Amino acid sequence: MLRTVAVLLVEDCAPFEFGVICEVFGIDRTEEGVPLVDFRVCGEHPGRPLSLSVGAQVVPDHGLDDLGKADLVAVPAARIRDDYPPAVLDALRQAAANGATLLSVCSGAFLLGAAGLLDGRPCTTHWAHTDELAERFPLADIDPDVLYVDDGNLVTSAGTAAGIDAALHLVRREVSAAAATTIARRMVVPPQRDGGQRQFIEQPIPSCEADSLQPVLELMLSELRTEHTVATLARRASMSERTFARRFVAETGTTPHRWLTTQRVLLARQLLEDTSLGVDQVAERSGFGSSALLRHHFRKVVGVPPADYRRTFCRSSA
Repeated sequence: MLRTVAVLLVEDCAPFEFGVICEVFGIDRTEEGVPLVDFRVCGEHPGRPLSLSVGAQVVPDHGLDDLGKADLVAVPAARIRDDYPPAVLDALRQAAANGATLLSVCSGAFLLGAAGLLDGRPCTTHWAHTDELAERFPLADIDPDVLYVDDGNLVTSAGTAAGIDAALHLVRREVSAAAATTIARRMVVPPQRDGGQRQFIEQPIPSCEADSLQPVLELMLSELRTEHTVATLARRASMSERTFARRFVAETGTTPHRWLTTQRVLLARQLLEDTSLGVDQVAERSGFGSSALLRHHFRKVVGVPPADYRRTFCRSSA
């Protein structure tokens, strides 16, 4: 049960991510049947202004001691830095030792990592920061595709709005589904979203830069509707099938079939965003041939069905 929630602020905190935590946990909704939470905004120096990332300031009323008394400690996004205040890291470790659940939003995961709280744990952050998080904290088990990861007393979320998903999930888990639905309705957001952050990662159809296989890759991109086989592609490259397959994996990191499937998905994604073509037409133009095959591979690569993706991202006025 969540009775006390403490949000930890450091310099250059992101106001939206801070606001998400305030909106979900800090507002009195008892008249709507949601249990009241003792909500505390904490900083290393209570009463002293902290800079936000947008040229404004916020003043935390509570100090770091309150982290150790909270059921949930929430860490919103903040500027990623090399050194975080030692007192803040110690307070996070103590809160974890006291049994608090830790929630990070976006780059807040870096603060948890600096405290050693991601070691050996499944976690996530904004897709643009996952490589850096992995480099800084190699013992963390990072999933770059999901909106959030629930690992019991550690819940980490991806960028910005994914913090809403993680926070509502915690309300659903610790309070009730009805409470989470009530809060979501007031925020005018879905109580749960499908898919992960793969659908938000920018993945343009690539240029072909592998020297030895560049002509073959360009051919495959220009003829996505053609059923290319290793045999026909190897002949194009003037190689044996075995040598071609080995060289292809070495230069692209995947097999010809998987590479071709991914490029077809990327083209389908572009068509869903920019045109009003029906799903059958998108499947035909992108080389899948049938809408069933498109749906199967699209969901596998992007994380959501084509129709759901179009509703979210379509830029066509039609």
